[in-house]
Amino acid sequence: MTTGTIAPPEGRPAVVRGPVRRALWLYRRSLGAKIRSVMEYEADFWILMVAAVMTQAVGLVFLWTVFRRIPDINGWGFWEIVLVYAMVYVAEGVGSLFFEGTWRLAWLVNQGELDRVLVRPYSPVLQVMSIDVGLNGLGNITMGIGLIIAAVQQVDVDWTVGRAALALVLLVSGVAVKIGLNLASNASAFWINAPFSTFAFSLHSLGELARFPITIYSLGIRAVITFVLPFAFVSFFPAAAVLGEGTSAWVGLLTPLVAAWCVGMGVWLFRRGLRRYESAGA
Repeated sequence: MTTGTIAPPEGRPAVVRGPVRRALWLYRRSLGAKIRSVMEYEADFWILMVAAVMTQAVGLVFLWTVFRRIPDINGWGFWEIVLVYAMVYVAEGVGSLFFEGTWRLAWLVNQGELDRVLVRPYSPVLQVMSIDVGLNGLGNITMGIGLIIAAVQQVDVDWTVGRAALALVLLVSGVAVKIGLNLASNASAFWINAPFSTFAFSLHSLGELARFPITIYSLGIRAVITFVLPFAFVSFFPAAAVLGEGTSAWVGLLTPLVAAWCVGMGVWLFRRGLRRYESAGA
């Protein structure tokens, strides 16, 4: 089927959309409904926002304290590492705000709640992703964007239109890498019978290494976060490409390809896992 008809609000004509536009429209509506339900508790929203900003600020204060003692870390100055930090904040914020439902997959599988997802005429992957929203992600995004703006004004880079466009593409690609890895790791719920995403959270913790230049780690760790679980492409390699930092710069240009691979792998593992899903009564 190449088109779909979406039931309009009362008094408006039906709108026929292509399958991609229809999926995005449904995703927006599903996520919007969840956001509206969460926003009913305004105090919780502001608490989450402030908590997210304060949590990320602690890491920034730690970084500032370190740089009061040393001039640089393996050739990376304070504001350059702030840029790396900020890219991680944005990636985690987008993942929480728009794709938090990924972290509910283990519970859905364990409780058999995935049944309701599978009977709807809408992509199961998108349904799962939009089933929950983490409003703390808005605080992370705000903090991350603010730090990026501050960092780009301090780093020694000749900002042209082309370089600015490259930075935007690499930032979006880094976010996609993070989302793809989250989906892939949480898809383990189809093979690991547990109500919580312990395995996925363990891999998520490994991603904390991407907050610093990977050159400070041993060769084994660098290999893992570059080739096995490419968290380095969330922040370090894109930042290196924008800043023109040595041999890592050209590797950072591969970030869009790595993003496509991570998202594709996440979707593939999810679909493979669906074949194993046996519902609640099995």
